[in-house]
Amino acid sequence: MKILGIAGYSGSGKTTLIEKVVPLLVEAGLRVSLIKHAHHAFEVDQPGKDSWRHRQAGCAEVLVSSSRRWALMGELRGEREPTLEEQLRRFSPCDLVIVEGWKFDPIPRIEVHRSGSDARRPLLFPDDPHVIAVATDEPLDTRLPQFDIDDARAIAAFIRDFVAGREGRPRLAAVPD
Repeated sequence: MKILGIAGYSGSGKTTLIEKVVPLLVEAGLRVSLIKHAHHAFEVDQPGKDSWRHRQAGCAEVLVSSSRRWALMGELRGEREPTLEEQLRRFSPCDLVIVEGWKFDPIPRIEVHRSGSDARRPLLFPDDPHVIAVATDEPLDTRLPQFDIDDARAIAAFIRDFVAGREGRPRLAAVPD
């Protein structure tokens, strides 16, 4: 199981890029899972529903299952947040786990950078040895592979090479001027 982070600041386009790339990876025959780090309290079920009521009653974990999907929800109840490594152990076998968030954990990652929204924020790659490529809308001064942020096919090809163990220096995609 390969792990690949998609990292960048809020508003850079990480989720949009993932939405475009995942179908291409699945179409190529890869089984893809995703883990996203949320920075705030969040709800995955609706207040008043049975599963929500069971969690409110004190259950540590609630698994909801149907003929189409299942979801496991855990309540930390004051315990420390599990590490990325601990969370990854929960996944069923797959070819690739995409990690959105956890941008400071030591995993290979593609940095997503958008000139307008990220102009005042420092790029990650100069100080992060785990960045293996950059998806951007402007040319950057780096030897890392750079991809046009809107070229999902080129980024998916790079990720397929990464999963296959061919993550050398692929052909560079054109980045708009």
